Amino acid sequence: MNLDLYNFSFGNHRDKNVIWIRFEKKDVLIQELRKAFPSSKWSNTNKAWHLPDLPTLRDALKLDREEWGSQIRSEIEQVNQKAFSDYVDCLKLKAYSKNTIRTYITEFAHLLRILKKISVDDLSEDRLKDYFLYCLDKEKIKENHLNSRINAVKFYFEQVRKKSKMFFDIPRPKTPKQLPKMLSQAEIRKIFENTENQKHLLMLKLSYGMGLRVSEIVNLKVEHINSGNMLVLIAGAKGKKDRYTNLPESILTLLRSYYKEYRPKDFLFEGQYGGAYTVRSVQSVFKQAMRKSKINKSIGVHGLRHSYATHLMESGADIRFLQELLGHNSIRTTQIYTHITDISKTKVKSPLDFL
Repeated sequence: MNLDLYNFSFGNHRDKNVIWIRFEKKDVLIQELRKAFPSSKWSNTNKAWHLPDLPTLRDALKLDREEWGSQIRSEIEQVNQKAFSDYVDCLKLKAYSKNTIRTYITEFAHLLRILKKISVDDLSEDRLKDYFLYCLDKEKIKENHLNSRINAVKFYFEQVRKKSKMFFDIPRPKTPKQLPKMLSQAEIRKIFENTENQKHLLMLKLSYGMGLRVSEIVNLKVEHINSGNMLVLIAGAKGKKDRYTNLPESILTLLRSYYKEYRPKDFLFEGQYGGAYTVRSVQSVFKQAMRKSKINKSIGVHGLRHSYATHLMESGADIRFLQELLGHNSIRTTQIYTHITDISKTKVKSPLDFL
C-alpha cells in the first residue's frame, strides 16, 4: 500500500476518535486499503473511509502520535497552560512509564480544572492541604487514589518547580490489607481447557506458567525467548528492570505451533494492526475464559500471577528465589504469599489422623 496516495486527517465519528482516509476514487486504491486494513469502514455522512484512532494505527500509517494530555489541555484555563506543558515535558524527560505518565497527568489536571483561573504557582501548602481534604470529604476518594493524587501534585512542585519537599498532614482512613486473589490449580486447568484460540491459550499459559504481569505479557518479543536455555528475558519490567525467568518445558509444543501459524515479527503477541497486543485485550481474553469455565470469582488476569506465586510457595520454593522470579524490589512484597500459604496449611492432616 502506497501511503502517498492517501490523505489522512483526525476527527470524531459517532463519539469516537477516528483517522479519516481520503483518496482518488479508484477501485484499486479501495482494494489496497481494505487488504492492508480490513477494519476500515466507509462513512456516507462524511464521504470518507475511516479507522479507529489508535497508537498502533498511527505508527502503521506513519502519522505522529497524539501528544500526551492533548484532550485534557483544552479543559485547562490559559493561566495554567504553561504549568501543564512544563509538567508533561518533565514527565517525558524522566522517562516515566506510560501508565505513570497517564495517571500523573490525569491527577494534576484535576487540580488545574478546579483552580479555573487561579494560578497553580500561587498556591500555598495550606491551600493544597484544603484541596486534598476536599477530595477526601466531598469526592469521597479512597486512600490509594488520594496517595496517587498527592504524588502527582508533589511532582509538580518538587520536580518541575524545584521547591523543597512537601509534607501534607492529612488524616487518611485505614484501608484493610487484602490478600491477593488466586485460583486453584483445578480452576486454572479448567480455564485452559475452555480457551480454544491458540494465541489466547498461549497468553494465559505464559501468564500463569511464568508469573508475568499483564504488561510483561504484551511486551514479550520473539527475540526474548531462548528455548535453548529455557529462559525468557522480561525486558523493561516494572521499575525499568530486566530479569530472566524460566520457560516451562510443557509450553514448548504450543509455543512452536503458535509461531508457525502466526509468524510474529517483533512482539510475540501482535495486535490486529501490528505492534504489541493491548493490555485490555488480554484482560478481555481472561474474562471470556472465566465465563466459559463458569468460575464465579471476582478476579482479573493478574490473579494468574498470584496463583503462580502461591502454588510455587506451596510446593516448597524458596522465598528469595520467588522474589527474583517475580521481579519484586522488596522481599516484603513477596512475603504476602506466605500468608496465603498459611491458609493452605488447613489441608495438612495431623499425624494423629494416621494412627
